[in-house]
Amino acid sequence: MKRLDGNARIAALLVGVVVGMGALAWAAVPFYDWFCRVTGYGGTTNVAEQASDRVLDRTISVRFDANTAPDMPWQFRSKQNVMKVRIGETAMAFYEAYNPTDKPVAGTASYNVAPDVAGYYFNKIQCFCFTEQVLQPGERVEMPVVFYVDPEIVDDPDANRVHQITLSYTFYQTELPDVQAGLPSTEGTTYN
Repeated sequence: MKRLDGNARIAALLVGVVVGMGALAWAAVPFYDWFCRVTGYGGTTNVAEQASDRVLDRTISVRFDANTAPDMPWQFRSKQNVMKVRIGETAMAFYEAYNPTDKPVAGTASYNVAPDVAGYYFNKIQCFCFTEQVLQPGERVEMPVVFYVDPEIVDDPDANRVHQITLSYTFYQTELPDVQAGLPSTEGTTYN
């Protein structure tokens, strides 16, 4: 009888290990996303609800980069190459997207900044990258990004030597929302 208790204990331990590993795997993506946003790791930027309350006399150059994934049919570009802004100053830049196809195409933009250390101090107040974009056939749109570089960058011994930040976007094609795809909307529908 003692032998069964030992086997049952080992089986329970193994089940616990498998469940624990599954939970860690499930939590890894949101935890990594949170970690990147908090630390700026990998060039992840911050989202701000309002402008900085402090503007410095020191300037920094912001370079704008635009890319599309291989399967994305859009043409996507920045309207300006480089912008000089005062640290803490709210600035607005524009990107342009064009759908040259004969059908609606939806897209979502991923983004980062380089050098990575600047990600923690780059704050976006408004950005087209916060939501999915849908362009109709032949449609061309200008999309703004409103941002500032946090004045605390000058107090960081690793980041205070940064004189240029590159803001880079890559658009990926996504599935069309039901309404855009010509399917009936399920909004307001309840399921039992």
